[in-house]
Amino acid sequence: MAAGYAELLRTRHAARLLVGTLVGRLPNATAALAVVLFIRAEGGSYALAGALSGVYAVCNAVGQPLLGRAVDLYGQPRVMLPASVLSALGMALLAVVGLDVLWLAYVAMVIAGFFTPPLEGGLRALWPGVLKRADRVHAAYALDAVAQEVMFAVGPLLVTLCVAAWSEGVALLVINLIGVLGALSVVVSEPSRQWRSGPREAHWLGALRSAGMLVLIGAFFFVGLALGSIAVAAVAYADEHGGGMVSSLLLSSLGVGALAGGLVYGSREWPGRPEGRLRLLTALLALGYLPLVLVPGVVGMTALTGVAGVFLAPALACAFVVVDRHAPKGTVTEAFSWLVTTFGVGSAVGASVVGPAVGSGGAVAGFAVAGAGGLAALLVLLSTKRFLGDPVPGTADAAPAENDRNGAVEPGFRAGHQA
Repeated sequence: MAAGYAELLRTRHAARLLVGTLVGRLPNATAALAVVLFIRAEGGSYALAGALSGVYAVCNAVGQPLLGRAVDLYGQPRVMLPASVLSALGMALLAVVGLDVLWLAYVAMVIAGFFTPPLEGGLRALWPGVLKRADRVHAAYALDAVAQEVMFAVGPLLVTLCVAAWSEGVALLVINLIGVLGALSVVVSEPSRQWRSGPREAHWLGALRSAGMLVLIGAFFFVGLALGSIAVAAVAYADEHGGGMVSSLLLSSLGVGALAGGLVYGSREWPGRPEGRLRLLTALLALGYLPLVLVPGVVGMTALTGVAGVFLAPALACAFVVVDRHAPKGTVTEAFSWLVTTFGVGSAVGASVVGPAVGSGGAVAGFAVAGAGGLAALLVLLSTKRFLGDPVPGTADAAPAENDRNGAVEPGFRAGHQA
């Protein structure tokens, strides 16, 4: 397994692009924590901190697919680097003005959120051209999903260290400066400079004119909802079982499970079409969430959350492959950005929805929301199966339409493929 990933990372540009993208996404991964810590240090309430974080999240959800579309039209360097600088300047504005001029704080969050560069979607658009082979691209998607788990674990620790060494304001500045350097490392690389999206049909819906994309967005909204609800339900469980670090233990176990599942999934090439495999992985993911309602003791619950996380990274990695197959030609960065955005929005909605459930039924009700989210995601994929299938040979539907890659052998992974 390790040898396969080592071979992948030895491919020219691969390690640089992966590390640069993860570093460039650090401000986004730590924004919620860093903003809350800063607002509290400035004397603001938790309600104000939540409101500013919410503005950042909403603007981020709006900006990602729009910037992804701009990348498809104008290339990565002309969009990614300016966006990264503007986003960092937004956070710097917040660090400078604090809460003295409240409307400026909100403006800062709008700028920082909207201009967060779509590095995640951009990296996945680069993988086929860099790695050339389908098996390596599949492994890269899995490794990318695993690396995200590590980043979301390390990022908050880095924020805490910056706060301890300097201050909350300096932490905002340092994290975002590091993010700009990561984006710079990506956009000055040869693959990023040379990458060009395929010619696209002028259409205001962009990637959303693909029925397959709409199915994926609907399904992964509910996957995100399930994860967001687990985060809150874990806190409720901790309150019922001694508090302390119990919630962190459960969420860490969930992350370890996802990391292990992603590493195993990406270490081999799987038979069959990715659309069918995605339905199977989503079914296993949903089944993993259901036992959480048993809420056993801490040891048993830690084991259950670890199992619940196993199929998350594989499902995400497989979804990236399916996106590449179904995104209309010339919209791949936008399409990846839509999936990432929808996942994040679903997580935020899940965190909001689960609150009343926990209030009335405790941790059991909270984990039941997560199980319902997983089942809803599976239901979306099963009920819309025809939109994620390849055209049947010999029918009118077999003719190339908006996305002419679905009829190709190993679509999206031919040599020289550039989205």
